[in-house]
Amino acid sequence: MEGPLAGIRVLELGTLIAAPFAARLFAEFGAEVIKIEQPGQGDPLRKWRKLHQGTSLWWYLQSRNKKSIALDLKSADGIAIAKALAARADVVIENFRPGALEKIGLGWDVLSELNPKLTLVRISGYGQTGPYRDRPGFGAIGEAMGGLRYTTGDPQSPPARTGISIGDSLASLHAVIGALMSLLHVRTGGKGQIVDVSLFESVFNLMESLIPEYDLMGHVRARSGGALPGISPSNTYPTRDGSYIVIAGNSDAIFKRLMNAIGRPDLGTDKTLATNDGRVARNAELDAAIADWTGRHSVADALEALEAAGVPAGRIYSVADIVDDPHYLAREMIVPAMLPGEVPVKMPGIVPKLSATPGAILWSGPELGAHTEAVLAELGKTEQDIRELRQRGVVQ
Repeated sequence: MEGPLAGIRVLELGTLIAAPFAARLFAEFGAEVIKIEQPGQGDPLRKWRKLHQGTSLWWYLQSRNKKSIALDLKSADGIAIAKALAARADVVIENFRPGALEKIGLGWDVLSELNPKLTLVRISGYGQTGPYRDRPGFGAIGEAMGGLRYTTGDPQSPPARTGISIGDSLASLHAVIGALMSLLHVRTGGKGQIVDVSLFESVFNLMESLIPEYDLMGHVRARSGGALPGISPSNTYPTRDGSYIVIAGNSDAIFKRLMNAIGRPDLGTDKTLATNDGRVARNAELDAAIADWTGRHSVADALEALEAAGVPAGRIYSVADIVDDPHYLAREMIVPAMLPGEVPVKMPGIVPKLSATPGAILWSGPELGAHTEAVLAELGKTEQDIRELRQRGVVQ
């Protein structure tokens, strides 16, 4: 595969979500990604969520374009093979608890001596330093500590979560950004380095002006349902057909167009509502006026009127809406794939879109150890060597 990351070798030591998602992005854009899994059942993600013939559909997505080697990292021979792979890699990605790599002899001191140009991406709940570093941390905990959960949901209900593992995924994206920065540093003559990514900081990094608002004004941003606090009008509104529509009329010019579209030009020309700060002070009034209008229209009719007026608005998409949407299809965000047994299935496409060097999907998540023999052969292992390693349970 040719791609912007062709020639980059990535060794994935992670499980479940954060490190594997980061490695998947590398694999989709041309990097050779070798995923080390424990012999037996492999990555626990293979059994998460909905299963097809015993294997997670999420697995087939999360591990596409990767090579799987089943390697026992509890054995001396397994560690020796991991070291050999790290010595040839540009990036190693892991998401174990801090200190876990050191316990098995794969700490930064060892890896950097083997490969001075190596980038080691370390994703953990709380980071590699600080008083909480040794605590176990999952994405849900990072979302809570990072401030996201406190601001999510209805004010009258307990803090809510999104329906996906957003904390892990945000950490993955920060991990890829950090790794690419490090690779650029190496390409310009620098040495390799550690990219330290924590789940809570990855969430916290998206929390906008939360800190200065509290520090200077004592303001604690809290749950606001479908609204966007301090930005008006921007909310979720009910429609006549029992559905909902999201309307973002919060720029000054768009606000005027929105008020004309809903038959309230008096509000659009009100000088006290000309800028956001004035609208925030009367947000409840504006939301009531918009909800009154949406409540008298179907989603389709409301969207047609708002689009004609140049007002950003959209329906709340379910997965059924997504797979049938012409724009998703035009953007190649719903793509055909094949599961074992020649079973066709739809999968998400690739993001971002690069005009000259786009990503590609070569294969879905592999069977456990599908590439063990090929990877070991590249390290110079003979058929007899591999047979003996299998007999001793070092590889599968």
